[in-house]
Amino acid sequence: MLEKGLFPLRFLFYIITISMFLLILSSVFLLQFGNTSLIPRSVFKLILLNGSSVYLPNLKSEQIKLPFLSSESSQVDAQIPLRNGQSSCQKSSSGKKMCASWQQNLKSCDTNEALLRVYMYDLPSEFHFGLLGWKGKANQMWPDVNDPSRIPLYPGGLNLQHSMEYWLTLDLLSSNTPNVVRPCSAIRVKNSSQADIIFVPFFSSLSYNRHSKLRGKEKVSVNKMLQNKLVQFLITQDEWKRFGGKDHLIVAHHPNSMLDARGELGSAMFVLADFGRYPTEIANLEKDIIAPYRHVVRTIPSADSAPFDKRPILVYFQGAIYRKDGGAIRQELYYLLKDEKDVHFAFGTIQGNGVNQAGQGMTSSKFCLNIAGDTPSSNRLFDAIVSHCVPVIISDEIELPFEDVIDYTEFCIFVRASDAVEKGYLLQLLRGIKREKWTKKWEKLKEIVRHFQYQYPSLPCDAVDMIWEAVARKVSPVRFRIHRENRYRRSEQIK
Repeated sequence: MLEKGLFPLRFLFYIITISMFLLILSSVFLLQFGNTSLIPRSVFKLILLNGSSVYLPNLKSEQIKLPFLSSESSQVDAQIPLRNGQSSCQKSSSGKKMCASWQQNLKSCDTNEALLRVYMYDLPSEFHFGLLGWKGKANQMWPDVNDPSRIPLYPGGLNLQHSMEYWLTLDLLSSNTPNVVRPCSAIRVKNSSQADIIFVPFFSSLSYNRHSKLRGKEKVSVNKMLQNKLVQFLITQDEWKRFGGKDHLIVAHHPNSMLDARGELGSAMFVLADFGRYPTEIANLEKDIIAPYRHVVRTIPSADSAPFDKRPILVYFQGAIYRKDGGAIRQELYYLLKDEKDVHFAFGTIQGNGVNQAGQGMTSSKFCLNIAGDTPSSNRLFDAIVSHCVPVIISDEIELPFEDVIDYTEFCIFVRASDAVEKGYLLQLLRGIKREKWTKKWEKLKEIVRHFQYQYPSLPCDAVDMIWEAVARKVSPVRFRIHRENRYRRSEQIK
């Protein structure tokens, strides 16, 4: 009798348990796929980013021809764009996620699901593509990014190393172009009140490189004139006045770009190469982004990368030797290393065949020196990375791109300047690194190369994608500061 009485109770318990499980499961699906939710958008993104990402450590790379424009002069060893249902997310050694792979479908970008919503000013072409000689039709503000033949090319040579303003602008323009397949980390919105960040499309590095000198009867250079016009434009905009420019993003990667305007626009978020020529009250890690240089040597495909025993040169450096400020160390190292048999330490420029020679030298070397110059950083680090030559960083004040999610010690060696100039120290250190340890860094280099590639359209986890994600990580702290500063201002307005 007792057993017969227990059977219905057990059956009822099983039914209740299964029903609760199905209810919870259906709720999860509704939260993930529903267009509306009671959960705030930022929290919902965080759930997806940390809960539904997949790490693909064995994703093979193969040589492909990018569909439109590439930062390479030929084919590059690029990651194949991930498509439906695939994830490009990686977990850094610090445990943080990078590469926003919660966006599961690269064929369509939903404004409500983008990691970063960006409002871009429709500045006249003289601030951006007009500097490249582009002239649109009547009332045409931007080139047609859907047609690669109509996209102006960025100048070559050393101009390219600071070209991220160009790649970011193209990426935003393409975010509203259905036929362009790209990641959806950032998407352009037409209403500034919906934006997380306000983007200023001024090609400041190109303006400095090409238009900072007086020409003809000019009394003011084009570069200076454009900066003055930009300041006058921005400070009159409601978007700038709203938060004093704190939610604005300005690319000023060349160390001498924005020299005239940076003081007045210093409240904005800058995309920079380093902080070498900025006072801390204008530029600092709390609000600004360090972006990688665009390398000038070609990327070596992983399959063609020479291993330890096929790199006869131990240490490689080629570039300007006599520099000022922190770069004086180059001269000291030159006299210490120039006569060593397995060291290449020579003066070099991009003139003639200089870029190709540097690329060949790096791919034949185990270690490539990245020494402080006039500023703490240079594109030499990124040339070494794409050559799979283990970088040796001798620059005490250097700031590195995406260092909150990338551990550079996994593929670089850091040496203090004071140690590097001690006779015998540097070579003893590098000669003591055996094949196994070097190979581990070499393999890591081949894995992380894609984070430092600029191309159009952008690819998951490339430099453009990583920059947008770095900006997104700054948005919350910026909003926090804005809201704290506005506490009593709002109270006063109520009175």
